[in-house]
Amino acid sequence: MRLAVVLLAVGCALAWHPRAAATPLPARGTVEVLFTPWDDAEGALLAAMAKARRTIHVQAFVFTSRNLARALEEAHRRGVRVEMLVDLEQTRRNERSLVHELHDAGIPTWFEVRYASAHNKVVLIDVEHAEPVVVTGSYNFTFSAQARNAENMVIIRGNAPLARRYLDNWRRHRDEAVPYSEVFPS
Repeated sequence: MRLAVVLLAVGCALAWHPRAAATPLPARGTVEVLFTPWDDAEGALLAAMAKARRTIHVQAFVFTSRNLARALEEAHRRGVRVEMLVDLEQTRRNERSLVHELHDAGIPTWFEVRYASAHNKVVLIDVEHAEPVVVTGSYNFTFSAQARNAENMVIIRGNAPLARRYLDNWRRHRDEAVPYSEVFPS
């Protein structure tokens, strides 16, 4: 029922969407830039996840990387609060999606249904703490993104205002998303 209401609201919302002005943010922290297939973007992301102490927020278009799934499960087991937003249609269509496995491991998961494509690729690590990490770029969380595609990944460390903007946006998307249990009831 809630899914039908959300889909109806989406149709209405897409007809008119107010635009906000961009907010300049100070340049702070460090920036690591990786380009696949030449650079080990997956390895850099795995290393960043391994250092997470409190939270990891994921926003994914598609999620099929076994290595990244294991890293999220391990973070969850060691007490890091891991939460995921994923594109519903990609999860439904992709038989290799690991979203169900991650949900079954206890990771809270929501599906984005408002957009034609929830195309964000973002990982936020400890963003409300002293050394926030924002990971973004074209890099999908897949084997192909590392081994077959031309992709980019940017890892920004230590920029609290930027991390806050990303977390606020993540939460805005989650507030519009549908919980896993409403799409795939047990």
